[in-house]
Amino acid sequence: MGPGEAMVGMTFFLMIGAAIVLRGPLGKALAERISGRHLAPRGEDPAQADLLEQAVADLDEVRHRLAELEERQDFAERLLARQDATRLER
Repeated sequence: MGPGEAMVGMTFFLMIGAAIVLRGPLGKALAERISGRHLAPRGEDPAQADLLEQAVADLDEVRHRLAELEERQDFAERLLARQDATRLER
């Protein structure tokens, strides 16, 4: 029996062992981890739900304020461009 035959046999037994281990609870946990299902809330805490709701509301407010700032900046840029154009015409 040469070294190649020993490697084939060892690989065969390692693959069978890995298949047995991965079909058990370890494999199921690994599959959940890969699929992202481990992130799903199991029993949602009301305090965390309130914090999440508040964070979403705060984020919406920040987005609204950012949109207003962008509009103001656009207005100021147009006003400055118009003033520069009138100065160049003189």
